[in-house]
Amino acid sequence: MKLSFRKTSYAPGELSSIGKLITYCILGVGLSIFLFPVLWMVFTSLKSLEQIVSEPLSLLPASWNWSNYGQVFENHPFATYLWNTTWYTIVTVIGTVFFSAVIAFGFARFRARGRTVLFAVILSTMMLPPQVIMIPQYLLFNTIGWIDSYLPLTVPVLAGSAFLIFLLRQFYLGLPKELDEAVMIDGGGYFTIFFRIILPLSTPAMATAAIMEFMFRWNDLIGPLIYLNTQELYPLSLGLANFTAAYAATPWELLMAASVMAVVPPLILFFFAQKYFIQGIVISGAKG
Repeated sequence: MKLSFRKTSYAPGELSSIGKLITYCILGVGLSIFLFPVLWMVFTSLKSLEQIVSEPLSLLPASWNWSNYGQVFENHPFATYLWNTTWYTIVTVIGTVFFSAVIAFGFARFRARGRTVLFAVILSTMMLPPQVIMIPQYLLFNTIGWIDSYLPLTVPVLAGSAFLIFLLRQFYLGLPKELDEAVMIDGGGYFTIFFRIILPLSTPAMATAAIMEFMFRWNDLIGPLIYLNTQELYPLSLGLANFTAAYAATPWELLMAASVMAVVPPLILFFFAQKYFIQGIVISGAKG
C-alpha cells in the first residue's frame, strides 16, 4: 500500500497576504493589551463615583458625566498645574536640546587633546543612578537658596544631557566634513557652520532629542517633589500626586479626568512627530 502526499503550492502573493494577516493579528493583540488601561481611564473619567465602585464592574459608563472635567478646574488649581508644567517643559526642552547640540558639535568636529577621555567621562555620568547625587545636589541648592523655586530644575540644563549629547554627536559624525571646509573657504567660522549648516541638517535628530526630553520633563515627579514646597509652583505630576489630599475618599472620577488631560499633550506631540522620532533614531545610529 502506497501513501501519496500531494504537495501544496502557494503563490508568492498568497504567502505575503497570509504573513501580513498574521502580523496584523499579533499587532492587534498587542495594541489591545496596551490600549485597554487607557480606555479604562477615559471611560472611568466619565462615570460617577457610585458607578465606579459598584459591582459588577463595567467598562462603559451608564451616564456620560462630562462635568467631571469641569469640576477638576473648579475644585483644584489644575490650570496652575498645567501652566507650570507647560512653561517648565518648554524652557527645559529648548535649553537642554540646544546646549546638548552645542556640546555634541564640539565633540564631533573639534580635534582637541583629551577629547575622547572627556567624552567618556560625560557618558559615565549615565551609569550613576539619580539617587546617588540626589542628596549632594539638594544640599548644594539649599546652601545657595534655590529651594522652593524652579532654579534647581532649569539652570542645570545649561550643561546639557549626557544621553542627548551622545545621540546628537552620533548624528553629527555622519555629516560630511566637506561642508565645514566649504564654509571655511568662504570665510565662515565654527559659529557659521553650526548655525547655518549643522542645525538645519539636524532637524530629525533634534526632534528626537526634543521628544525624549519633553516626555521626561512633562512626567518628572522626583525633581519637583524634592525642590518645590509651595502648591502654586506644583507641576501636573506633583499636583496629581497630591490630588486626593483634600478628600476623605479618593474621587476616582476626578482623578481619572485630570489624568486624561495630563496624558493628552504628550500623545498629541508623539502622534505628529513620530516620523521625525523614528528617522532621528535610525540616522543617529548610522555612524559612531
